[in-house]
Amino acid sequence: MKQIRLRNKKTQQQISDECGISKSLLSKIENGQTASAIATLSKISDALGVQLSWILDDKTEEDLVLQKKSTRQSKVGDESMGYSYELLANRSKYSGIEPTIVHVTPKKRNQRLDKTYTHSQDEFIYILEGSINLLYDDETHFLEKGDSAYFQGSKPHLFVPVDDEGAQVLTCFIDRI
Repeated sequence: MKQIRLRNKKTQQQISDECGISKSLLSKIENGQTASAIATLSKISDALGVQLSWILDDKTEEDLVLQKKSTRQSKVGDESMGYSYELLANRSKYSGIEPTIVHVTPKKRNQRLDKTYTHSQDEFIYILEGSINLLYDDETHFLEKGDSAYFQGSKPHLFVPVDDEGAQVLTCFIDRI
């Protein structure tokens, strides 16, 4: 991330101002000292002019991407909200879609429901396992295995597990044209 920022000749202050985050938080993210919400990373990727997958994954771009489940790594997302994610493909910056599995896990009983997220991409979700409450634009929608939703990422949203089992959500971030 830092290399991309420097290549774009932008300072941490410029990127943090554009993203609405503190310079301190951006520095910690760049140096791997803290995990961050995908929505925050999405804002950073927008400010840097690269796809979110380039921020989440440091592999080089390839024409064909095969990922065996046994070698795919899970990365911690926002620890305060209790989720992690798996990138399903390191795709071209021109393809416009980023498939990801989000593991929604109960972090605490008093999970913060006021900390919703926004980002520039549209989002398609499909519930692979478990069930969630999708908080979207001040409304709550119950979704269980097999259900799906497509929505604007620019509106406030959050996945909340409905039980202690958590959920797995196939999420596709889709660039708006």
